[in-house]
Amino acid sequence: MLRVELFVNDVEVSLSFYRDILGFEVVGENATYRALRLGNSRLALQDIRTLEPDHPLAQPWKRGLGVEIVLEVEEVTTLHQRVQACWAQVTSLKQQVWGLTDFRVTDPDGYYWRITEKRS
Repeated sequence: MLRVELFVNDVEVSLSFYRDILGFEVVGENATYRALRLGNSRLALQDIRTLEPDHPLAQPWKRGLGVEIVLEVEEVTTLHQRVQACWAQVTSLKQQVWGLTDFRVTDPDGYYWRITEKRS
């Protein structure tokens, strides 16, 4: 299993995106942290201001630069419709040359996601 922790400007804003738009479920929390789950995928949201000043990620940087996070879902078309209805930074649904259908979305902090159907 892979778990990803994202350092975000505002945990509540990010939580709203991941829970209300992408469909993640909160499975743990404290004042500056939320643990989320969608199927077998695990995601944590951590307030970036909690990092120690000497932490490598506490330095100025463009979050998500050079990384595409891929999430496989059962109903990519249904999720795309939901995301498109309430989020501006989303691409069209597209059948890729490798045979899967997906779309791309950028979260409130600039993390870049490819949401794709599960390979059968």
